[in-house]
Amino acid sequence: MMVVLLLLSLLSITGSLFYIVAAALTYQFFTTQRTTRLESLPAVSILVPVCGLEARAWQNWSSLCEQDYPLYEVLFGVQDPSDPAIPLLKAICQTYPHRARWYLCQRICGLNRKASNVAQLFTHARYGVIVETDSDVQVRPHYLATLVQPLADPQVGVVTCGYIDHHPRRLGAAFLAMGRCLDFIPSVLVARCLDRGLRFAIGPTVLLRREVLEKIGGFEIALNRIGEDYQLGYAAWRAGYRVELSSYILDNDCADESFLKAVQRELRWSRSIRANRGNQYFGMVLMFGTVYSALLWGLFPTPWTLSVFLGVQGLRWLQAIMSMVLMGTPRLLLWLWLLPLRDVMSFLIWLGGCFGNRIYWRGRWLRVYRHGQLQEIVKDSQES
Repeated sequence: MMVVLLLLSLLSITGSLFYIVAAALTYQFFTTQRTTRLESLPAVSILVPVCGLEARAWQNWSSLCEQDYPLYEVLFGVQDPSDPAIPLLKAICQTYPHRARWYLCQRICGLNRKASNVAQLFTHARYGVIVETDSDVQVRPHYLATLVQPLADPQVGVVTCGYIDHHPRRLGAAFLAMGRCLDFIPSVLVARCLDRGLRFAIGPTVLLRREVLEKIGGFEIALNRIGEDYQLGYAAWRAGYRVELSSYILDNDCADESFLKAVQRELRWSRSIRANRGNQYFGMVLMFGTVYSALLWGLFPTPWTLSVFLGVQGLRWLQAIMSMVLMGTPRLLLWLWLLPLRDVMSFLIWLGGCFGNRIYWRGRWLRVYRHGQLQEIVKDSQES
């Protein structure tokens, strides 16, 4: 039992150090003024792969077409000719005829259908800066102008940004939003610090210079891999370019997510991260100080373990509140009561990600292997 006591004590302390470092890096990143600015804004092609119709599709897509930006285009792509989104896409293109176009991208080029869609859209792009963005994000008018600013540094080849549901209305949406705000984005900032720069891209927006995209092999490099955002950023970093994190936080609508679907989604992410990042995934064991301190006090109830538990919990709550405020998501404060459950589930999901390689993605069962390589499961496709 002494070994368990020492191990839980050590993990509780390292977990509290993670909260302190994460809070410090989050504060530094979101309060630092970026002084270098582009003298002229480059022309941009926004590529939006569409599959199905989200609840706020019109608001999301029209926000992309209403940017305070001089020269850009928005290209939407769908694979299924019977996709329910097509009538709305036609309406968007009629409303913004000089800005938006849509294409039917029926050719299936690989197991990653999203990458297949975007690869075909890219052939229609006119401009020198390419932005791939998901269809379920709503952006503010300064989104594009903010996103391109890191390109003032010629060594920057990729720009990416975090994403959070700013106004979660259901438990599943709040669960996802808290994970992204309190754990995912801070952990990316920690990785950025340890690696002296990002080595991958994240989330629903990835900006690339056209010449960088062509040099690394285009979107085709992700046709049979999970996480095309990660793959594009990693390939650009390997090619000698910098990957920069934008201070812009996307508003990612997760209103339709049930709690069960949210957990399933995060388990898929966890296994995908392990496949892509290898042994670095297991370093995340240090992130769960609240869980370890609760186990420490529960198994060894003494005044000392109680003080450790309260201290770690206090640091976590301060880090959580700071992240919500700095990332412009004050409405998440209404869901702070969810934090203990969020932390326990984060640990269990991480643990589940340590084992197995089967994921469920858009109606298909797949296996994910090293470097995100995908293989479709045919025989087990009806299993749950």
